[in-house]
Amino acid sequence: MSKSYLDAGEEVAEDDVVRVGLNGFGRIGRSTFRAVLDNPRVELVGINDVMDFEQMEYLGKYDTIMGTLDGLELDGDELTIGGTSVSLHNVQSPSDLPWGESDVDVAFESTGIFRTKEDASQHLDAGADKVVISAPPKGEKDVPQLVYGVNHEDDYNGEDIVSNASCTTNSVTPVAKVLDEEFGINTGTLTTVHAYTGSQTLIDAPKSKARRGRAAAENIVPTSTGAAQAATEVLPQLQGKLDGMAIRVPVPTGSITELVVDLDADVTEEEVNDAFRDAADSGPLAGVLGYTDDEVVSRDIVGLPFSSYADLQSTNVIGDNGLVKILTWYDNEYGFSNRMLDMAEFLVDES
Repeated sequence: MSKSYLDAGEEVAEDDVVRVGLNGFGRIGRSTFRAVLDNPRVELVGINDVMDFEQMEYLGKYDTIMGTLDGLELDGDELTIGGTSVSLHNVQSPSDLPWGESDVDVAFESTGIFRTKEDASQHLDAGADKVVISAPPKGEKDVPQLVYGVNHEDDYNGEDIVSNASCTTNSVTPVAKVLDEEFGINTGTLTTVHAYTGSQTLIDAPKSKARRGRAAAENIVPTSTGAAQAATEVLPQLQGKLDGMAIRVPVPTGSITELVVDLDADVTEEEVNDAFRDAADSGPLAGVLGYTDDEVVSRDIVGLPFSSYADLQSTNVIGDNGLVKILTWYDNEYGFSNRMLDMAEFLVDES
């Protein structure tokens, strides 16, 4: 897909374009596809999924959350939009994808299946230079979890395969980083109030985690999250200091994390909020961390590109012993997908 779809004036020199291939056209895959349309530097050259091409066109065009993508059409084995096109593939194994002949710089592994280093390396066998897994990795800890703006520069050591962590880890670690660097975190707990996902069921059904088997659109579902543990891997200075849980709720996207921390300093709400404003306005978290003083609700933040969107009106300092509660919103699909693109650009720039 060339960038003629974008407004004039946003063209990028050919040598600076990052060519990506996408494996998996589910919620994150389709969200990433749309994010590419708004990114002048990233060019999507191929999409692979086991669904047929007609379904790929239909689900790419019509989306209950993101709306209709006018102009998207299927032309043989290509999706076209704005006079440009992206090749479609329908293979089971990533090793069979034509990433080499398509000059793919970075492959996005978004099926949720190929999450070990060995499995994800099939994209390298297919000719991609780098791989970004759009989920926490599985297996031995030989695939680094990188959160853009938080640890992506410090913890990247030239690996060919990296994980973009989870949407919740991308949400909580920017605010945890700011709080720890500015005031010091002694202990804390997080609760993500999370939109339901495809891992849940529409009607009651058996699941290994029983409560996740209850009807997603009808129930508030307490469950586990790996984000607290992942956050301490991304920010190792918080090891043993942070725990958490998830509450899945009946909305299809748009989530919020509550972080309650005991800080190593007496602070005011304004001092905490100023720290978030400063971090969001400049430095490595610019464009990653956002903030609002408005009284927003979950639907208002759908479509925002931030990993974390601090709700400054909800910041609460309890007593004078450094106990602080903050709320931070995130579009658990589109915000995360934008970090996939940022990570791809970073990997190419570092190579």
